[in-house]
Amino acid sequence: MDFFVVQILTGLANAAALFLVASGLSIIFGVTRVVNFSHGSFYMLGAYIAYSLMTVLPGFIGFWASILLTGVAVGLIGLIVELGVLRPIYKSPELFQLVATFGVILVIQDLTLLIWGPDDLIGKRSPGFEGVVKIGDQLLPAYDLVLIFLSFLVLGGLWYLFNKTRAGILVRAATQDREMVGALGVNQSWLFSGVFFLGSALAGIGGAAQLPKGGADLLMDFNILAPVFVVVVIGGMGSIPGAFVAALIISELNVFGVQLLPQSTLVLMFVVMAVVLIFRPWGLFGRPEIVGSHGSQGPPEAPLRAFSGRLWLVLAACALALAVVPLFGGNFLQVLLADVIIACLFATSLHFILGLGGLVSFGHAATFGGGAYAAALMVQYAETPMELALLLAPLAAGLLALVIGWFCVRLSGVYFAMLTLAFAQVVWSIAFQWSEVTGGDDGILGIWPSAWASSTTAYYYLVLALGIGGITTLLFMAYTPFGYALRGSRDSALRSEAIGINVRLVQWSAFIFAGMMSGLSGALFVFAKGSIFPTELEIARSFDALIIVFLGGVQSLFGPLAGGVVFTLLQDWLSRFEYWRLCLGLMIIAIVILLPNGLVGVGHWVRGRFGRNADPLSDAEEEAA
Repeated sequence: MDFFVVQILTGLANAAALFLVASGLSIIFGVTRVVNFSHGSFYMLGAYIAYSLMTVLPGFIGFWASILLTGVAVGLIGLIVELGVLRPIYKSPELFQLVATFGVILVIQDLTLLIWGPDDLIGKRSPGFEGVVKIGDQLLPAYDLVLIFLSFLVLGGLWYLFNKTRAGILVRAATQDREMVGALGVNQSWLFSGVFFLGSALAGIGGAAQLPKGGADLLMDFNILAPVFVVVVIGGMGSIPGAFVAALIISELNVFGVQLLPQSTLVLMFVVMAVVLIFRPWGLFGRPEIVGSHGSQGPPEAPLRAFSGRLWLVLAACALALAVVPLFGGNFLQVLLADVIIACLFATSLHFILGLGGLVSFGHAATFGGGAYAAALMVQYAETPMELALLLAPLAAGLLALVIGWFCVRLSGVYFAMLTLAFAQVVWSIAFQWSEVTGGDDGILGIWPSAWASSTTAYYYLVLALGIGGITTLLFMAYTPFGYALRGSRDSALRSEAIGINVRLVQWSAFIFAGMMSGLSGALFVFAKGSIFPTELEIARSFDALIIVFLGGVQSLFGPLAGGVVFTLLQDWLSRFEYWRLCLGLMIIAIVILLPNGLVGVGHWVRGRFGRNADPLSDAEEEAA
């Protein structure tokens, strides 16, 4: 009995920091409708800033004063992010805000590295609570009881704020109907800023409060990000009580999971989130999402136009230029261009469901890595030739997409995105923990092309042929009745249903088709690199595809191609610098604010400024103007 009591109290203590961060994220989303992926960075900053303050403010009073001051400091940093990065793009589509906050993550990561260095920092013990409390024959750190008290104190404070104060009532009203709050004369800009300050401050306090237990390190932001989003989604986006209950559920499951089923710890919370979203898509305490209420969708797009003859000539010229690269370029250039083609195919497959279907996936890496692992496992255990592996890998990825998509297409908006993330993390955890088959963290090595394609030039031509073939197929599908039905389901699901289109079936089919093309890019990737690791299934890989699509232009069929070329080359060049994340993050933020239509949009602007005929792609790309 004592064991279970201690485990329950340990879970409550672990839930404290999780609740502090999740409550801040829930408040921000509830009012601004911004899916703030940089929230984990505020948590990390809280730990580092508190560490510095505790070194100059010693003693019991100094310890708690440092935590409070940290909350204020991180709140001010969050306010700067809101004013400088998010306020200019509040009326932009949600993807823009998502990509911008990802850029903030990269900036804060390198700034933290620059200021505090790469070494992990060990937090100071809380004065007066350094010892342990004995419960029967079990021991519990005394500081755990402090964290439990802190979580209930913050929960009570937030309840009082949102139920007994005018400012809190306005915030609560904004979570219900922010347009009506604005119509009543409330300054929404200041309301958004205040909410962002509060949410960021709570994340900073959470990072500072956990310092005596876990210290500070540069991976804190990504380590907390997934659990926080799981908590917010399970509890219901915008619900503080929901965040508290979900934090308790996840923390207790993790604590008991370590004791009873250790191999479940990495995947358990994502399984719980998937189950909740399947049976209650808006979370335990959330409300159903109203179509059209979740952020701005941007201006309507014009109908697609058929490819012109000039465009075919331009595309043929590009293919010819790539074909003659081995005659003039060395092995390095061929390897780099092969990476570009694979990235373009991966991003184009995501654009097919995102741009044409309006389905924002946070877990597209599941099919990319799924195709890569399928090819590697067939070669490793069945001695399958490369040619057959390249044929079967897309089918395996399509089967994976069939299962995932069956559940996901029932949802929309941020809930669809989070369910795709949950399934992707489940696939990642299987690859990471099933080491007897997948090699775990060590990956699968020695997966090389067949003898005839073993040279750099031969494999480059193989990637060129299959990559261009896959991209062309995706572009062609956009002009078929299926592609138009997918676009119609994005623009108006109700009207599409009224004219006889089975919206869910169309979206599910598109999800499967995009998964197959993503799996093909993964299979090409594994033979190009000779190995595969679980990192190719992580959320960072999914974000690479999202950034490429956004960088090129979401509303353009050729956006993923332009974005893939620039992103891959830019990443290769910037990675040579120590603080490359800082540079890449600033570039992403600048593009979000200054070039919202992406690189292809710049071409349209130039064509509009200096004459329509200046751009040979004008006929095919008119819909993105």
